[in-house]
Amino acid sequence: MTANYQPLPALTLLVLLLPPAALTPARQAQSSEAQTSADWRHYAGDPGTQRYTPLPALTRDNFSSLVSAWLFTSPDAGIPGAGSDELWAGKHESTPIMADGVLYNSTSFSQAYALDAATGELLWVHDPESYRAGTPPNFGFINRGLALWSGGSTRRIFLATGDSRLIALNAEDGQPIADWGDGGEVNLLEGLGKEVSNDLYGVSSPPLVCGEAVAVGSSILEFPPRPDTPPGDVRAFNAHTGELMWRFHSIPKDGEYGADTWEDGSNKRSGAANVWTYMSCDEEAGLVYLPFGTPVNDFWGGDRPGDNLFGESLVAVDMNTGERRWHFQTTRHGLWDYDLPAAPVLLDTPEGRKLAAQVTKQALLFVFDRLTGEPVWPITDTRVPPSDVPGEMAAATQPIPTRPQPFDRQGVSEDDLNDLTPELLAEAREIFESLDSGPMYSPPTPRGRLILPGVAASWSGAAYEPGRGYLYVPSITLGMIAKVMPIGRERKTWLGTLPTPAPLLSNGMPMFKPPYGRITAIDMQTGEHAWMTPVGRGYEKLPQFEGRAVPLMGIPSRTFVMATSRLLLAAQEGVNLVTGTSPERNAARYQANPQLPALRAFDLDTGELIGEVPLPGNATGALMAYEVYGKPYVVIPIGGAGLPAQLVALTLP
Repeated sequence: MTANYQPLPALTLLVLLLPPAALTPARQAQSSEAQTSADWRHYAGDPGTQRYTPLPALTRDNFSSLVSAWLFTSPDAGIPGAGSDELWAGKHESTPIMADGVLYNSTSFSQAYALDAATGELLWVHDPESYRAGTPPNFGFINRGLALWSGGSTRRIFLATGDSRLIALNAEDGQPIADWGDGGEVNLLEGLGKEVSNDLYGVSSPPLVCGEAVAVGSSILEFPPRPDTPPGDVRAFNAHTGELMWRFHSIPKDGEYGADTWEDGSNKRSGAANVWTYMSCDEEAGLVYLPFGTPVNDFWGGDRPGDNLFGESLVAVDMNTGERRWHFQTTRHGLWDYDLPAAPVLLDTPEGRKLAAQVTKQALLFVFDRLTGEPVWPITDTRVPPSDVPGEMAAATQPIPTRPQPFDRQGVSEDDLNDLTPELLAEAREIFESLDSGPMYSPPTPRGRLILPGVAASWSGAAYEPGRGYLYVPSITLGMIAKVMPIGRERKTWLGTLPTPAPLLSNGMPMFKPPYGRITAIDMQTGEHAWMTPVGRGYEKLPQFEGRAVPLMGIPSRTFVMATSRLLLAAQEGVNLVTGTSPERNAARYQANPQLPALRAFDLDTGELIGEVPLPGNATGALMAYEVYGKPYVVIPIGGAGLPAQLVALTLP
């Protein structure tokens, strides 16, 4: 159902700063030679996910002058029943794309819409009513974005929905492309080699356009593990016709490369190992880069002996055929839910090297020649602890890059505990002694293994500034507990339970030393860390630190970064409730972090905090920016999960 209608009352235009000539509808402006813009045509800015735009008009001298240009409330607010138990949207994680003065975006309920990029005026909305199929698996109703394809004068929007459809829309009016696929869509539940339901399978991340291929991954229910768990195969469809171009098996079939890494025929009974996050593309090289996740069960691998390719692997495939060109497995026989959380950043260094830089949850940065897959710096097979759980055959070694050094803390020992006061240390030690610990890659245990990092890098990814050759990696220092439990009296089969965050101390602080949120700048020519800075404030104001000089601690919250030629921009999600933590400790966590939501700017060379611009809510999705009529705009998704899901656009007065 597509409609052109006036914005809802909540879709408020806060500030009209442009001259009247600039307020003509962007659809008309597209054909005007006077229209000039610096676009943001892909989810992360470009097909290589660099999260970079020059934006020279925004400088350290005028950053703090940014004001609100417009505020747009998601069309989801108009869906009957939205906000009820049956239609409860998750966080507003969708980041727009922009081309020729028009913003295109998706909503938590898998609608697509277009806005005038200068004014925030709604141009069209398409509602495929995917929410009628029920709540998608894992994180429910979330959708992180869509993709744009251009062929001559034809422009199409591709939307992957929570109910597992890939839909092609006319970018001009939001109408489905009738002769694409089956009436404008492809059913992604079909063609997986088994019957699959929406209870187990959906899509939450944007598809990727690479040449004529539209590649799409999946979100697959991984807990509890089931014999009918779908495979995490990645597929690509022709942008012109909707026909299947290729399918890459994430779990190799017998006779395919990698099948021998699944011992005892476990490739026939395993599922997932999916690309749930976004992907990258080097169209000149003809390659699509696929960051795969963990096979089920995330924390127990006794029923899938072997290294389990292509689980937790980066795979480069031919964009036209899906044929594997090269791969690297970052974690063998995964037991820690160390999915590859973001697409690799495809970058050219100032000296001209073509690299792929893959961030990981375990705070390792793997860097490869993106054409050949050869590591840029040596990667060593390192002995790691074995598993004491009966039937589990953990990998004896794991690959560790010699450079760059980890961008966050790894492994857990008493030396890592919060020692800012004797009382905090005593409390942290009590928690520490109640759990198993050890170096990174220590396997889960029945008592519970305290693992660090739990999730260092996440789907927020990293940003690259090509002039300096610096990669900016946000990360979180927050431990997780990985636990397994036996099934049945014979204790031959075990189940990895859902991970829980490490307990907080009574004052709301993590049990480890700060910083808890940080950005690390890495020189991609040398592999050296250029600087590190904590992100976020709040813990410093706790009563026990009154009158004391304490370091900046940051907060353990996802940080979204974007680079311009002059600034590094960052915004945080803020402190969320921690599942499994007592209400008292959650309340203390909030009290310890009363910070106001803000967009921050850092110096690209030093990490110095340049300024902060208040936001009406915490960021919930990745940042994006563009320029229209010579004016810079920075757009931040906020809200959702019970709050108004909105886009905030900032510009210079």
